[in-house]
Amino acid sequence: MPVGRVLLCLHSHMPYVLSHGKSPHGTDWINESAAECYLPILHALDRLYTHGIRPRWTINITPVLAEQLEDPAFKDEFEGYCQEKIDIAVSDQRRFEREGPLWMQGLAAFWQRYYTRALVQFKHQWGRSIVEAFRYFQDEECVEIITCAATHGYLPLLGTDESVQAQVKLGVETHKKHFGRAPRGIWLPECAYRPSYEWKPPVGDNVVAFPRKGVEEFLKENGLEYFFVDSHMIRGGQPLGTYGAKFPQLAELFARSSKFFTPPPELRSEYEHYALPNGTVIFARDPQTTVKVWSGDTGYPGDEYYLEFHKQLYPGRLRYWRISQNKRDLGAKQPYDPWRAFENISNHADDMVNTLKGTLAHYKGLADRTGTLVAMYDTELFGHWWFEGPEFLYELAWRLHHDPDLEPVTGGDLLDQEPPRHTITLPEGSWGEGGYHYVWINPDNVWTWEKLYPMEAKMRSMARKYAGGPADEVVRQAARELLLAEASDWQFLISTFSARDYAEIRFQDHVDRFWRLAEIADLAAMGQTVSSDDALFLEECRQKDAAFQEIDLSLWARLEHPLPGVV
Repeated sequence: MPVGRVLLCLHSHMPYVLSHGKSPHGTDWINESAAECYLPILHALDRLYTHGIRPRWTINITPVLAEQLEDPAFKDEFEGYCQEKIDIAVSDQRRFEREGPLWMQGLAAFWQRYYTRALVQFKHQWGRSIVEAFRYFQDEECVEIITCAATHGYLPLLGTDESVQAQVKLGVETHKKHFGRAPRGIWLPECAYRPSYEWKPPVGDNVVAFPRKGVEEFLKENGLEYFFVDSHMIRGGQPLGTYGAKFPQLAELFARSSKFFTPPPELRSEYEHYALPNGTVIFARDPQTTVKVWSGDTGYPGDEYYLEFHKQLYPGRLRYWRISQNKRDLGAKQPYDPWRAFENISNHADDMVNTLKGTLAHYKGLADRTGTLVAMYDTELFGHWWFEGPEFLYELAWRLHHDPDLEPVTGGDLLDQEPPRHTITLPEGSWGEGGYHYVWINPDNVWTWEKLYPMEAKMRSMARKYAGGPADEVVRQAARELLLAEASDWQFLISTFSARDYAEIRFQDHVDRFWRLAEIADLAAMGQTVSSDDALFLEECRQKDAAFQEIDLSLWARLEHPLPGVV
């Protein structure tokens, strides 16, 4: 009889960064993630499956990531990227053979083998389709793949119910296209949730409150059975942070939503799963395992023998150093030893198993029942930020398979085994800093919402008036630009100052394209012939922002909660 169940959920996401012949800053992000995260995780799954182990991981692959991974432009660019890294590694070997140090020559050979393996796996083992590879392991019952909002839009702050509906519905339909079945679960972008209440836009002049549907209502309507939240959400505590001082509009939103939430009298635990009143089930993140993997200071990724992420050898950007004891001083970094690093992975996997057992045994003693520990991480942590991470996942899965005290489950497995015993309500919040919306709307990025809200209202109007008419094709491309502009990544990158300039440029580009397309659609709807310049612009947009080719304009036209004064 196990002491508890373990639900490992990996969230795989990348904003739309494809270049389609150009070279924006973000293109390397998806190439790096493919080479360092997705392919190594597939390699781990393949090895586990060969040994008869089905680890039952829950893996979210966001629709916008799946669309990019299946785009021929990515496949061609990725092969070129791997070959470039191989050539750099060969060049470095020759340089270090001439000039030294010889230990760097050995590591350059390591990188040559690493990217050669990635290229061979991509082209020959997986047939140039990372999506099909994950689908294979889904069909073999090794993993359960779940979906996300189409472009990772921050659902609680989107300005219209139609925009939320489009993000969720398109996310489900795109998932079916790529993975051959309907998803049972969803990873809410940034684990952000909003209940139903009289919502007031946090920006704009003379705005008034109007009724909004709760996020769970959209999930239920689209056949989604469960989602994930941070632990503070199910405990009913107020999020941290002084919102009134930082951003008054957030304080007002929080006050409005709080009127519809009563703090629970009963003790809630992140080791139980709960149903919302409409039947949608929630799982909450465990804080113990979170720190052990997320923290670069006290967690496993900060081990002094693991590969240093920040120090790279330019211009090729291969990494040759380990984290070392002095983590802050890049100049003091010591040589990376892959063999020594990989010896530590077993110790960390053992420690994780002990943590899982101890946490679940403690809960079983308190509650007199078997609980479930939910470990939630960004997939890109494993391999990119923590180079040894995919091997850690392999070692952990091996141990869980052979340990009778722990039972690995997916979200769907858990619902099938044990439906939720209690129904609760949730406050509004996210897994971001402070537990609320501040990362995604603050003085640095509030301007993005000032631009998004008029776009969402215009999109709803065009979908209602122009669908099926002479402007239909133009409006569908405008819908793609809106979806891509709605990605929560832009606000996050602006807030954290990581690639801020890039995020601002990409966001504004989608905004500008949307409004020009809207002008073209208005003219076409009035019977005017589209000019040659406008036709060329439309075609450029279709090639540049090519995701979601099967887009359905009715997604923005079927709900009846219009903004006051907007048609």
